[in-house]
Amino acid sequence: MIGTALAPDHTDYLASRTVAAEITVKLSSSVQAPPHRVFEAMTDPDQVAEWWGPEGFTCPDVTLEVRVGGAYRIAMQPPEGELFHLVGEYVEVSPPSRLAYTFRWEPPDPDDQETVARLAMRERAGATEIELTQGPFATEARRDLHEAGWTDSLARLARHLTAA
Repeated sequence: MIGTALAPDHTDYLASRTVAAEITVKLSSSVQAPPHRVFEAMTDPDQVAEWWGPEGFTCPDVTLEVRVGGAYRIAMQPPEGELFHLVGEYVEVSPPSRLAYTFRWEPPDPDDQETVARLAMRERAGATEIELTQGPFATEARRDLHEAGWTDSLARLARHLTAA
């Protein structure tokens, strides 16, 4: 029998890459608004400033160039602490159903790496189901931080759209 053996260090490398690729956030949420309104709330700077971020955070400056290759920059102010920024580029813009962008912090945490956030919106019984996937993360702790932030953000988005 003829076979190919991989060096142990190569196998370990592949295993570590597989584990890293699995550290992702996967969430779904439903909002009482049609997909075009959800997409608009995700791509209009004034609306993003109203709902983006964990509870208690504000966004004093939001710049969005919503097109593939376009940049965005969101200033985030926590209730306590210093202002920081979220930056990236759009990699998919398909109104009103798909939006994807790279995601980087300025300044980055030592355990951060660039991730990609992918959002899919589907109409379901008069509401919009949002499916979010973001990753890969370097550590489970960073994934957990983003999962908590997205959970709050999606709840804030639902309240924003209900109030509009």
